[in-house]
Amino acid sequence: MSKIFSFSGTGNFFTGGAIYSNPKESNLFFSFGHHVDEYFPHQKRPRISAPIVFSGERFEQKKPSIEILPDECLFEIFRRLPGGRERSSCACVSKRWLTLVSNIHRDEINDNKCGVVSEVEDEDVEGDGYLCMSLEGKKATDVRLAAIAIGTSSRGGLGKLFIRGSNSTCGVTSIGLRAISRGCPSLRVLSLWNLSSVGDEGLFEIADGCHQLEKIDLCHCPAITDKSLLALAKGCPTLKDLTIEGCANVENEGLQAVARSCPNLKSISIKNCPLVGDQGIASMLSSASCTLTKVKLQALNISDVSLAVIGHYGKAVTDLSLTSLPNVSEKGFWVMGNGQGLQKLKCFAVTSCRGVTDLGLEAVAKGCPNLKQLCLQKCAFVSDNGLVSFAKTACSLESFLLEECHRITQFGLFGFLLNCGAKLKALSLVNCLGIKDLNLGFPPVSPCKYLRSLSIRSCPGFGDSSLVALGKLCPQLQHVELSELHGITDAGFLPLLESCEAGLVKINLSGCVNLSDKVVCIMTDLHGWTLEMLNLDGCKISDASLVAIADNCQLLNDLDVSKCAITDSGIAALARSNQINLQILSVSGCSKVSDKSLPSLGKLGETLLGLNLQHCKAISSSTIDLLVEQLWRCDILF
Repeated sequence: MSKIFSFSGTGNFFTGGAIYSNPKESNLFFSFGHHVDEYFPHQKRPRISAPIVFSGERFEQKKPSIEILPDECLFEIFRRLPGGRERSSCACVSKRWLTLVSNIHRDEINDNKCGVVSEVEDEDVEGDGYLCMSLEGKKATDVRLAAIAIGTSSRGGLGKLFIRGSNSTCGVTSIGLRAISRGCPSLRVLSLWNLSSVGDEGLFEIADGCHQLEKIDLCHCPAITDKSLLALAKGCPTLKDLTIEGCANVENEGLQAVARSCPNLKSISIKNCPLVGDQGIASMLSSASCTLTKVKLQALNISDVSLAVIGHYGKAVTDLSLTSLPNVSEKGFWVMGNGQGLQKLKCFAVTSCRGVTDLGLEAVAKGCPNLKQLCLQKCAFVSDNGLVSFAKTACSLESFLLEECHRITQFGLFGFLLNCGAKLKALSLVNCLGIKDLNLGFPPVSPCKYLRSLSIRSCPGFGDSSLVALGKLCPQLQHVELSELHGITDAGFLPLLESCEAGLVKINLSGCVNLSDKVVCIMTDLHGWTLEMLNLDGCKISDASLVAIADNCQLLNDLDVSKCAITDSGIAALARSNQINLQILSVSGCSKVSDKSLPSLGKLGETLLGLNLQHCKAISSSTIDLLVEQLWRCDILF
């Protein structure tokens, strides 16, 4: 220490030797570790200099590094960069720089008050939002969102963002949404799915920075409450589409705020939100500025009051879907139908609602004169009488789907067809166990001339007699789907083929195990000139059917003969045809198709876009490899 105090200023302060005779005593003066402790007066901001490190018996001065700058200084530097590309390049340096750059708000870029003027204006600030990004599972993190916010700003701006999380520990939080709100002011569509770590703070950021938001989906985000909806209602007045699903803390107050502040709202979908009740739904429909056209309500604790409000105030509603509403009774549907407010309703879907009865269904038909599509699923109390009454009243109906309505019998089905309006174009019947095959005699009646599409799936009681009767009633069919109907045989399907006058375009007979080559041969002879799609999955057919298809079906582009008894000869017959131009071919589960079909499949591959060879055990892996190489533009499943 004496050397220090005797220093006069003319000699060297340090001559190269050790200050202490024992180097271990250096801890009396310096404190060293993995970093350097420096002392600065508290009154002044520290001046940045290179750190001095004591190593052994020498002082070593490191090269200056920008990393020693505090975040405030780096932030000021980044926001003064002349363009978005420069900021994007800086964001690639480290996570620290990425976080800083992503927190720059658009209003803080190129602050002219500080005397810094950019030579080139940033086009990214006024981006129109043309880009669309999607993050799923483990890729949904704050770091990726920050990178997206910076990277898209110089490429037109982010317009749509879809995030599907996995509830992982490093998932999306409010930090990531803050980066999006500050870097993507042009965002119009935001979808958040399964994000348990996203709460109100994240939505506050979105509402504060994304004022052009038009559509938002909040699905399975349990931390979101009414506060988020209040902020969105205030910050995003241009909102048009709102979806809330599985958000247990959302209540009526949030919906009321959206109804007051978002006059352009066109579509709402609310599902499985136990705290949402009649007040919230009523406010959405009865608002003075209400222009809702699409309403979807599922698994909510609402009552007949909500349906009464819909029936009275839903003057602009064109699409209405009601699912699993246990507290809604027959009275609710009756009042809704008689409210005279659903004059513009075109599409109506009801699923698992015990309140749907014959009386309510008839009231809906009377109150919705422009109804074009009706879907009834799992409506246990709708019977034949209600179906016939509905058909007599709903004169504008064009499409009707009936699924798992087990009180509907053959009398209701044919009664509906005999009394429906002339505009009915499509009829679907799915898993209706009340349908039994009865040989009914119908008086001479005018047929359903406008019915073009008939779909009957998984109705075990439906058989040949019903099919023959349908063929007589519906002579203009073009699309026929008869799936998993074991009661259908050649005797029932052949009269239908002969009754169809317009020419069948699409035929799906998957699972009809009692149909044979005879049906296919007659089908191709009568309708081969119009047939475009044919599904024979599981039917009792052989190579003879493929020969008939190859000879007669010039327009066929989609063929499915999975699990059929076809062989290499049948595939060769298809390949030899100069008329057929298949784009989709499925021979899945055809155990008799082997490696010998390689040349034929190669020839068909000239037009194929999709080929299904799954479960073809006689085709070796080497043949598959050759096909993959040869048919490079075809999507092959094996």
